Amino acid sequence: MSIDARDAAFMARALRLAGKGLHTTDPNPRVGCVVVKNGEIVGEGWHERAGEPHAEVLALRVAGARARGATVYVTLEPCCHHGRTPPCSRALIEAGVARVVTAMQDPNPRVAGQGAQHLSDAGIAIEIGLMEAAARALNPGFVQRMQTGRPYVRVKLAASLDGRTALASGESKWITGAAARHDVQRWRARSSAILTGIGTILADDPSLTVRDFDVSGRQPLRVVADSRLRLPATAKLLTAPGATLVATASADADCAAALIAAGAELVRLCGTDGRVDLAALLAHLARREVNELLVEAGASLSGALLDAGLMDELIVYLAPHVLGAGARAMFDTPVLAAMAERTSLTITDVRAFGPDWRIVAKPLKSEQ
Repeated sequence: MSIDARDAAFMARALRLAGKGLHTTDPNPRVGCVVVKNGEIVGEGWHERAGEPHAEVLALRVAGARARGATVYVTLEPCCHHGRTPPCSRALIEAGVARVVTAMQDPNPRVAGQGAQHLSDAGIAIEIGLMEAAARALNPGFVQRMQTGRPYVRVKLAASLDGRTALASGESKWITGAAARHDVQRWRARSSAILTGIGTILADDPSLTVRDFDVSGRQPLRVVADSRLRLPATAKLLTAPGATLVATASADADCAAALIAAGAELVRLCGTDGRVDLAALLAHLARREVNELLVEAGASLSGALLDAGLMDELIVYLAPHVLGAGARAMFDTPVLAAMAERTSLTITDVRAFGPDWRIVAKPLKSEQ
């Protein structure tokens, strides 16, 4: 790959542009593009919303005639198929660009190297792989959904220093401070969907909406794992902006009808234990184009995801309190017989939010 420092600088700019779509592009990937002619940026853009022009098209519009003979830096391989918008590879060819440098191949099977081949066949020099890790980090859910057929699952928990998430009574407001709760809104804003359990709904009656960040009217899909259809038709999340999906194992037609009348969608995914089949739920959400799934739930659902190996990332906010042995734990999982059975994690980030600390970690088996 004939790459130099200037190429890296322009790709870094494209990555920063892609990040501007962090909260709004869903279910599409976040993509940025920079058009360079004679060492000068003559056009740039980023994908803002699904159904609207892609980053390459926006950047080419700004560049105009100056795009002819230019080098284009884009964070994801240009698409080559008609979706909600025309193919970007065709737009680049028609603009007469000379070279395209892309950070990574598109994992979408409808593209996956075909966009690059389309450009190459038209005589455009194509180079792939510059700052690939950073590009993948922008779109973990899109990449995972395309490669495995399930979303990227983040489990978020707030706990005391002794690892307790609530008192024995269920009282949990508020373990963490305002700064940590504001940061949770940031995770919500970038997520396609938020999953919780019926226990959390019955205890706290949350709305599960994004409040502190501009998501341009796009609220994440709210998903409730409710095996026995105990969700009240008066629950706040049924009247909040956006859609609510109830995943259940119950065949109770009357309860289902009441929830549908209250505005919920229902899907029946019964596992062998009579509970919601979580793997099937993730596959269902992927088919609905859910890229990043944020789990805000209690020990039962969080523990089930951990035990099933379905958690990709763990976000724990630790508050400087001790709640004691009678308080509720973070995970409800089977008792281990040996240390070799433990779940090993690698910590990827630690930082303070007010008086609290946020730890981000990944199960070692889920590292990409």
